[in-house]
Amino acid sequence: MKTFLPKVNLDERKWHVVDANGAVLGRLAAQIANILRGKNKPVYTPHLDAGDFVVVINADKVMVTGKKETNKKFMTYSGWKGGEKYTSVEQVRARHPEKLITHAVRGMVPKNRLGRVLMTKLKVYKGDKHPHAAQQPAALIPAK
Repeated sequence: MKTFLPKVNLDERKWHVVDANGAVLGRLAAQIANILRGKNKPVYTPHLDAGDFVVVINADKVMVTGKKETNKKFMTYSGWKGGEKYTSVEQVRARHPEKLITHAVRGMVPKNRLGRVLMTKLKVYKGDKHPHAAQQPAALIPAK
């Protein structure tokens, strides 16, 4: 019994544009991660990159549920003693709203070489304009 390996044609990759306005962060990130991995295609293989490109607009208008806006903390560590820094979701949204979506999607893709390649196919923008109009991205409606 041999393992079936589909031929992944790089020319058939599609571009999707997702409007994050009013979408819940976790549900949106799960949907984006599935498209990046190619789980929505019949040629999905866990160890191959068969996914599409995803452009996210209005990243500054993504929602979080409950009290996560103030209570959820992101920790960074400098490597020095006492070098921990904690930032809340509202602080991250004020400075770099793209990082909210990027961080959530990164947690949902594999933590290996494949995951790093998949993350290069994610483009996140805080406004409603993006420079990928030449690729003719198809609109994708996020799950509510």
